[in-house]
Amino acid sequence: MTKKNLLIGACAFVLGAGSMAYVSQTAEATAKPKSQAYHMLELFGDVLDKVERQYVVPVDEKKLIEAAIEGMVSSLDPHSAYLAPESFEDMQESTRGEYGGLGIEITSEDGVVKIIAPMDGTPASRAGLQPGDYITGVNGESVIGLPSNDAVKLMRGKPGEKVTLTIAREKSDPFDVTLVREVIKPRTVTARMEGEYGYVRLSGFNEKATDEVTAAITTLKKQNPRMKGLVFDLRNNPGGLLDQAVGVADIFLDGGEVVSQRGRQPEDIERYHARPGDMLSGLPVVVLVNSGSASAAEIVAGALQDRKRAEVVGLTSFGKGSVQQVIPLRGGEDGALKLTTARYFTPSGKSIQRTGIEPDLEVASSREQAELIATRSIQYSEAMLRNALDAEEGKTRRGAHTPAEAPPMTFNEEACKKVTLATLTIACDFQLQRAIDVLRNGSVSATPKLPKPQPRVAVVDGKVQPKTAETK
Repeated sequence: MTKKNLLIGACAFVLGAGSMAYVSQTAEATAKPKSQAYHMLELFGDVLDKVERQYVVPVDEKKLIEAAIEGMVSSLDPHSAYLAPESFEDMQESTRGEYGGLGIEITSEDGVVKIIAPMDGTPASRAGLQPGDYITGVNGESVIGLPSNDAVKLMRGKPGEKVTLTIAREKSDPFDVTLVREVIKPRTVTARMEGEYGYVRLSGFNEKATDEVTAAITTLKKQNPRMKGLVFDLRNNPGGLLDQAVGVADIFLDGGEVVSQRGRQPEDIERYHARPGDMLSGLPVVVLVNSGSASAAEIVAGALQDRKRAEVVGLTSFGKGSVQQVIPLRGGEDGALKLTTARYFTPSGKSIQRTGIEPDLEVASSREQAELIATRSIQYSEAMLRNALDAEEGKTRRGAHTPAEAPPMTFNEEACKKVTLATLTIACDFQLQRAIDVLRNGSVSATPKLPKPQPRVAVVDGKVQPKTAETK
C-alpha cells in the first residue's frame, strides 16, 4: 500500500470512528457529507504525493502536513490554530508567567504579524512598540506570510541575545528596533496612590493575576485607610486566562454573574459567578480601557460596567469576545488544537465579540489619537481582522466619529511623547486625569464635560473642508 493510500485509510478510519458517536443519525443524512470528505481527503493525498515526487527540491513531509493542518484551522477565525509540540510548550510557559523573549502579544492578520499590546516592563514596552504596529521582519528575515507561531519562535530564544525587528507603523516609514531578549517575568500589577485615590494597573491575566491584584489592593488599603476610590487600569491588557478574569472581577463584586459563554448549540451555555464579598466595600471604581484591552480585560470591564459596580473611561476595547479551548493531541505529544468553541457575553447579555466594551466616558489619550478616531473608518480592533467572528446578534462596531473628549491645547503633549504607558505619570496621562475627575465628582454624569474636540480641516481644490475619512 502506498503512503497516499495509508494516509487516506487513516483519515477514513478517523471519520468512520467519529461517525459511531452519531449512530442515531440516518445514513441518508450523512452519506453525502462523508462522501465529500472522502473525496477531499483523496485530493489531499494526490497533492501531497505529487509535491513529494515532483517539487524542485526534496520536501519535509511532516512540515507539509503540519502546514496543511495549520492552514485548515487558521481559516476558521484569527484565534484558532494548530500548535506544534514546541508551540504548545511555549504557550504553557507563557501562561505560567515566565519565559524567554521580548514581551509582545501578537496576532496574525492577512499573513502579517500585528502587535496587540507590548507587556509592561519588558524590552518591547521599553522600546516604545505600540498596539497596531506590524512586525514585517525578524533579524533581517521577512515574516510576511509566516504563521504567528513560527514568528514567535524567531523572537524567543536565549536571554541576552539581540533581536532586530522591522516595524511598519501608520504615518511612518518602516524602521528597525533592536531589542535584547530577557527572561520575561511580566510585572503584571503596579499600584500607587494618586492623592486620595488608589491606582492599580493590571497588564495581563496570567496564573498570578488575581493574587497580585488582591495583594496590591490590600497594601493600598493598609497604607491609606481613608482611600476614597480606585482607578483600575486595563489599558493595553491583551487578556489571558478565563479563571483569572473571573477571579479579578470577583475582587470588586459582591456575588452575581461575571460572564457567560455560549457555544454552538443553544443549550451550550456556561455561566461564571463571583462569590459574596466586595474587597473594597463599595468604594467607587473607575476602569480604564483602550483599543489594546482585549479578551479577559473586556470580561472584567464589561462585568463591572453591567453590574453598575464601576464606570468605564477611555476608548472602546478591542472586541475579542471568543472562547478558545486548547485541546492536547495525544497528550500533547502531537501538539494541541486551539479551537474557538464559544462567544463571551456580559451579564446583561451583550456580546463582546467585534463590538468591544464602550466606555461611559470616551476619552482620547492625545489630540492625534482623537483625529485618527474621527477620520479613520476602520479602527484597530478585532473587527478589522480577516474572517473574525461576528457578534452573533448582528451588532457592528462604531465607525469613524469625533470622540467625546481629548486633551485640550493646555495639555503639553510634546513633553509627554516619549513616555510609555508603563511609566506614565498622571501629568502625562490625560485619560487617568479624567478617571480621577469621575471619582471626585461621583459619576460620569456629574463630571463637567470638556468641549468636544474640533475636527482638523483639509484643503481640497482650494476650499477648506472638514476632514473626513475619504479626504486624503
